[in-house]
Amino acid sequence: MEPKQYKPGVGPTKSLNLRVSVACLVKVLYKNPLNGRIMLVLERTATLRKDESKSVVTVKAKPFGGGVRILRAQSLRELIGEFHFDSERSREQGDFRIQINPARWEKVKEICQEHLKNKEKGIIDPSPVRELQEEFEDSLGVPITSDDYCLTPRGMLVKDKLTETHNVNARGLPTVRIYYLFEAMLKDSRMIDLIIDNNSHYSDSDLQKMANEDARNGGKGRANAVLTVDLEKLEACYRSTPYERSVDPVQYERHQLDGNVPAILDV
Repeated sequence: MEPKQYKPGVGPTKSLNLRVSVACLVKVLYKNPLNGRIMLVLERTATLRKDESKSVVTVKAKPFGGGVRILRAQSLRELIGEFHFDSERSREQGDFRIQINPARWEKVKEICQEHLKNKEKGIIDPSPVRELQEEFEDSLGVPITSDDYCLTPRGMLVKDKLTETHNVNARGLPTVRIYYLFEAMLKDSRMIDLIIDNNSHYSDSDLQKMANEDARNGGKGRANAVLTVDLEKLEACYRSTPYERSVDPVQYERHQLDGNVPAILDV
């Protein structure tokens, strides 16, 4: 194991003023047992946020996945120079959500592209398996294993355009993004039935109430479920509606979809 020689700081500085977010996103699909249509599964999250004197619970649906983990901070520093994590939480988790000198952005993209071709590089871990396991557990209350789905890599998407992040731990910081994209086709009928039941059982209002209840009981004010939508219809909606492909959420069938949903779609 590599010694922990480098301990990055936290937050932007005068020179480390570009936030880079590297994440894996998974297009989770299943075939509707009633009509054979392909359905997209999104993670639906309710989060309580306190703004001055009031509290608001926001419900969003987003792709499964999450931050790519940095395995060797020292090796990364040798390639891109000094960097900081964007928040204490990112430093605790080792997530590739970092502040860099803007001049090193091209080098970061090069490193990520190399890991796409050669996973043995070992500086970062672009696998979505850990995130899938954790988020299915949060949403359905049951674990998911590799036997339940077929996972296929779909490449890498780079978003060079600067946009402010809505991440609660680094809100407002100018950010560029890299997504490792995957597709997971569910094949376990039991898991598919659980997803269909969960989607129909919990409304967004239910999740808001659950998040408030969680906060009253000493939790972080969160609740999770899934949302299933017809893939073809959703993609048609995005194609026919002008939108800015940024981090701004959109409304679809009375649900708020996170701004990164188009990244996993063919639109």
